[in-house]
Amino acid sequence: MTLPDGVDDDKRATLRRFAALGAAAPLAGLSESAAADTGESDARDAIAGYLSTTPGAHFSKIRDDLQLGTGETQHHLRRLEELEVVERYRDGDYKRFVPAGRFDDFEKQALGYLRRETPRGMLIELLHNSDATAGDLATALDVSPPTVSKYAGELEEAGLLSREDGYAVERPESVLILVVRHADSFGESARRLARNADQFLQYDG
Repeated sequence: MTLPDGVDDDKRATLRRFAALGAAAPLAGLSESAAADTGESDARDAIAGYLSTTPGAHFSKIRDDLQLGTGETQHHLRRLEELEVVERYRDGDYKRFVPAGRFDDFEKQALGYLRRETPRGMLIELLHNSDATAGDLATALDVSPPTVSKYAGELEEAGLLSREDGYAVERPESVLILVVRHADSFGESARRLARNADQFLQYDG
C-alpha cells in the first residue's frame, strides 16, 4: 500500500521503528538539528537508530534494510557525518558506519568481520570453544578447511585472531560484548551465545 504522500506504508513503518530508537538515543540532539535543517529528520533518525542496533553495517545494507534510495541514503549519511552523529570507516571494499565516538579501532575491525557470515561463525565458535581446531571450525560451519584457513589469515592480519598456538580470539571479552550487545543483528548463533554469555565472562577479584 502507498500512502497519499507517495511513501510506501511498509517503508514508513520501518523508518518510524528505527527513528524512535534514533530519537531516544543520546545522539547529539539529532532530531532538533535535522528537523531545523531540512525537515527530513525521520530518515536521519531512522539511520541513527538503525546504526545503534546494527553498528558496522555497510552502505548498501543500510539502504536496503531501511528501504531508502541510493542518493537519499548518501545524502542523509553525509549530513549525519557533518553533525558528528555517525562516522564511517573503510573495511576492504566496504564503507561501514557506526555511531560516532562509540567504538575504538579494534572494535570497528571486529564489527566488520562479525558482519561477514564465515568470520562471524569462526569468532563465535572460538568464543564458545577456545580449544576448537581448524577442522572443528570447518565442521561446525560446514565450510572447507581452506576456507577456514583463508579467513583465519584475514582475522590474524586484522588483529582479531592469534595463530601462535592454535586459534585464539584477541581481546575475547571485547568481542563477546559486541556479540552480546548486538546479537539480534548477528543472527541465531549470536543469540545462542548471548543467552549463555555469563558462562564465558571472567571477572577479576
